[in-house]
Amino acid sequence: MKIREITNAIAAYAPLQYQESYDNAGLLFGNADWEVTGVLLTLDATEAVISEAIERGCNLVVAHHPIVFGGLKKINGSNYVERVAIKAIKHDIAVYAAHTNLDNVRNGVSKMMARQLQLQDCRVLAPKRELLAKLYTFVPHAQAEKVQNALFAAGAGHIGNYSECSFNVEGTGGYKAGEGAKPYTGQVGQLHLEPETKLEVIFPLYLEPRVVQALLDSHPYEEVAYDVVKLGNAYNEVGSGLIGNLPEPMEELAFLQMVKQQFRTGCVRYTPLRGRPVQKVALCGGAGSFLLKKAISAGADAYISADFKYHEFFDAENQLVIADVGHFESEQFTVELFYHILTEKFRNFAPLKSTIRTNPVNYL
Repeated sequence: MKIREITNAIAAYAPLQYQESYDNAGLLFGNADWEVTGVLLTLDATEAVISEAIERGCNLVVAHHPIVFGGLKKINGSNYVERVAIKAIKHDIAVYAAHTNLDNVRNGVSKMMARQLQLQDCRVLAPKRELLAKLYTFVPHAQAEKVQNALFAAGAGHIGNYSECSFNVEGTGGYKAGEGAKPYTGQVGQLHLEPETKLEVIFPLYLEPRVVQALLDSHPYEEVAYDVVKLGNAYNEVGSGLIGNLPEPMEELAFLQMVKQQFRTGCVRYTPLRGRPVQKVALCGGAGSFLLKKAISAGADAYISADFKYHEFFDAENQLVIADVGHFESEQFTVELFYHILTEKFRNFAPLKSTIRTNPVNYL
């Protein structure tokens, strides 16, 4: 198995196109065509983790956080990032990161947090826009099903929990083939009217090359008429954070104690209690203060995230309870998510989970 097979499986689950503009997800070190000797899963690709990969015979480290965010002007070992780069390159260790792209898919990092609390009816808290497109095309009646199925196989036609979604309208197409043309039906130089089906399918914008190619490969016409229109719709499968409901309402302090236990944290920083039950819970892995207003407007009783600054706690304004569990603690279950993705895709392959706890924060 080659490294690209592993990274492609992760990218299919969390497309790199969904990472934020500041991020640096993807293959950071190594060659995608290397044969895989083993895969080590971790939250952070630290020096200790690279050493562990060497000791355990793994030449691919899959991490949540990119060890390199900006460009490296020098690699002389003056800081931990450069030392990781030197060690990884020296020992032919590839490093792949799935960061905000894994945060932004509905079944990503925040979903792993939601599982710890058994939240139900989860939805994306802040869906992203302008990530969808619609394809319109015109096909002879007899070939419409073939073309439609090819578009579905390329990834078109998914809306929420529904697949193979399309809209079909029957009509008549007309054309006159010119000199040198090889029309599917009709004669050169004569106007031809053909009973056609107009197909409309929706798809994620990043799949446009694949969807259009599937159309061209399956369509019987020499010249295929089609339009791709970028949509402004919110894409409810992609975005920041999640919001869902506890199975039963809980008293606030009991809820916070459960959060502390489930997230295995030495400290939960929280805002004043409101004296109201908690049932609707919003959450976001990592630094999530930017979603506080979204959590409030969505009617959340509590918002679980990390890295809130002192003055940001005031922004709760007694409308919900903020529970800051710590950055590492909110994302620690990402390793389990990586493991699930790879073992579901490759049933006879066993990636290894790092034994290194990379959290740089300690509690007294």
